[in-house]
Formats: sequence, C-alpha cells, structure tokens
Amino acid sequence: MAYTNALSAYKETRVRTASQGQLIVMLYDEAVKQLDKGLELLKLNKGEKQDPSRIETIGKAVIKTRDIITELMVSLDFDQGGEIAHNLFALYTWFNKELLEAHIAMDMTRINTVKIQLNDLRSAWAGIAASTNAEGRPLEGVNLAG
Repeated sequence: MAYTNALSAYKETRVRTASQGQLIVMLYDEAVKQLDKGLELLKLNKGEKQDPSRIETIGKAVIKTRDIITELMVSLDFDQGGEIAHNLFALYTWFNKELLEAHIAMDMTRINTVKIQLNDLRSAWAGIAASTNAEGRPLEGVNLAG
C-alpha cells in the first residue's frame, strides 16, 4: 500500500513540475503505451479465438488513446501556432477517426499506423521540449493551461 501511495505521489509531482513540452511528451508516451497494450492483446495464435475480456481491454486502450489525442487537440493554440497548429489538428482528427474505425474492426494494421505516427510526433516533441528547456523559451502554439 505504501509503495502505491509513493508511486502515485511521484507521478503527481512529476506532472506538476513538468514544462509544457514535457507534458506533451508524457501524453504521447501514454498514447503509444496504450496502443502497444491494445496491439499486444490483439495478437492471436493460429486458430485461437479472441477472448471477450481481451476485447474489452483492447477497447479501453484505444478509447484512452483517443481521449489523449482529444486532449492534445484542445490544447492547440491556433493564434500562436498558425499553420502548424492547424496541421496538427487535422492529423489528430484523422488519428481519432482511424482509431475509431480500427477499434470497430479490430484492425491491427490501422492501430499500428497511428501508433507509428504518434511515436514520430513524440520524438519530434521530445526534441523541441529538450531544446526549449535548454534555451528557457516557452513553447508557442500549445496551451496546456486550457
């Protein structure tokens, strides 16, 4: 019990003290982690039928990822972000559509495509966050304060 409380306190402190860029990277990390979880559960051995409890867990992972993507969408600042913010919004919209359709069809290929692209964006944001922290400049185009 004490370990769980300590881990929870650590995670909360990590989020509270993170920069905007670090928070974005954390969101991407969790989205990729959830899709990895869903993809792993979708894998079946030859002749194996999908267990209904696994289907529910897969669905929860995809839904959580869609929620994270929606959070990324609403954090975009179109005034400061300009064309980049608009392009990210369009990409996030496509991700959510793909994940919805992939979830219905239990399509590993579509889920993996979104995961790969999220991971690419995560890498780009990690680089931006690292350089922003080093230079002490705020991120433009993203408003995580709401």
